[in-house]
This record gives sequence, C-alpha cells and structure tokens, in this order.
Amino acid sequence: MTKVIGVRFRQAGRIYNFAVGDIEVENGQHVIVETARGIEYGEVVGKIKEINEEELSAPLKPIIRVATPEDDEKELENKKKEKKAYKICLEKIKKHGLEMKLINTEYTFDNNKVLFYFTADGRIDFRELVKDLASVFKTRIELRQVGVRDETKMLGGIGVCGRPLCCHTFLPEFAPVSIKMAKEQSLSLNPTKISGVCGRLMCCLKNEQETYEYLNANLPSVGENVKTFDGLRGEVYSVNVLRQKVKVIVEVNDEKEIREYNIKELKFKPKKKKINLAADEIKALKGLEDKEESKLDD
Repeated sequence: MTKVIGVRFRQAGRIYNFAVGDIEVENGQHVIVETARGIEYGEVVGKIKEINEEELSAPLKPIIRVATPEDDEKELENKKKEKKAYKICLEKIKKHGLEMKLINTEYTFDNNKVLFYFTADGRIDFRELVKDLASVFKTRIELRQVGVRDETKMLGGIGVCGRPLCCHTFLPEFAPVSIKMAKEQSLSLNPTKISGVCGRLMCCLKNEQETYEYLNANLPSVGENVKTFDGLRGEVYSVNVLRQKVKVIVEVNDEKEIREYNIKELKFKPKKKKINLAADEIKALKGLEDKEESKLDD
C-alpha cells in the first residue's frame, strides 16, 4: 500500500496525487513537490489515502518537504515577479504587433520557467516573441494558448446569480454541458440567458441535470393523451417538472377546460422522452456548446 495525498497548485485547480512517504502533512498545508514542470509550491487538499500499487499506472512522485517560512516568502516574491513579467510581455506583444490577448503569467517555484497564457482567434507565430522574452528573463519561456473557459477560470468574476464564478472558486475541471440540458430543464433557449461570463453554456446546467432527468422520466410529454383518475381523457397541455403536476385539456359537458392533476392521478404509457431542437433554435445557439474546448494543464 502506498500513502498518497492530493496537492493543488492554484485556486480551483486540478488535484494531483503525490506519495507522502514519511512526511507528516495535513489538509491546508503548503508543500514543495517535483512535477513535470519542475519544483512547484502547492497546497495539500484532503486527507492521506492508501492505494494499492497495482492501481497506479505509474509510480507517484514524492512530496519533497513541507513548505518552510523561506519557501512561503519565495512564493510571495514569485507572485510579485509575475506582475512585472505580465507588463513586460504586454509591451513585447505590442512591439511585435501580435493579435493575442495575454491572460496570465506564472513562474515555476524554482524560476526554471515562465509561462504566459493567452487567447487568440487563430494560430499565432510567436517565435520572435519567445526569443525576445528569453533575452529579458534569462530562463525558459513557454507561451500557452487557452480557450475562453480557461480564461474565465483564471480571471474570475461574478455570475448572473450574483455569486463568484464556480469555475474560479471550486470546480477543478469543466463538466461537459450541452443544449439538451437546457431543454430538459425547460429553460429559455435565449443564448444570453443560458450563457456564462465566458460566452459558453453555463456550467451550473450540469448541477441539476440528473434530478431533472429522473423527474421528467415520470411525466408525459406535452400533446400526449392521458386518462385521469376521475375517468376523463384528455391531452397534456403543460407539465410542471418540480411540482410533478400536469395540466390536461379535458372535455366536460361538451366543453373543453384545463384541469391540473398530480402525476399519480394520471394513467399513460411511459416512454422515453425525446428532446428535439427546432432548426432556428440550433442556429441561435450555434457556437455555445463546447465540443473541443482546450484544457489547461495545471
């Protein structure tokens, strides 16, 4: 059995497992570890777990040490250097006339590499920019193009709900979100109402999807013929998913009227719900669904 613990390198970033060894660590402590990018400063997340070595695809790298006061001070210095590097890179981008938007700058803990994250509409030839930056910082330079979701995750902001963005506060990875989810939840298909700050479909559509799928499975479709507990037959006019109520057009004394019934008061043939989008809806929502969003390697 190998003792492992999760380590995160940025707020709401992906969690990576490292071997604990004989070092005593606790949740919330900062540690120094070795990664593919070099020596890094991270925060311990969760508790120590024991995993069978057979379950590991590759040997885990060990935690080097618990961060010392000197390490904490060096990390703060790196944060200050990142702000300076950001300004310098902006000047260099303007000098070379590149159509790219600089998002963030990041130093590795050992200063072995400086990473610059940016967004752009297409491919950018930044070879001359890298040479220019390398001559200034005297270290390895890496420019990484990210998507709009990663940009929003880095910068943060306030969502339409009035709270800080989920991706910036607690979501380590982006969950797949589709237009089908909005349709399933009977939300307005107006792109401005179901899009987040990044312009993509809101991540929170995923939060209640399983509940809506379960509740919708118990309901008839609009337009379906049903039989009521009082012996009437009618056509479904509308459904209230959360209340599990159904409005039915029934005929009483040769007059049609709309009555509301509890789902338990109706009889109908259960069937798998199919969600169809009209052509104009698909056109209006084109570009919102994230099919090939680039992932940020933490």
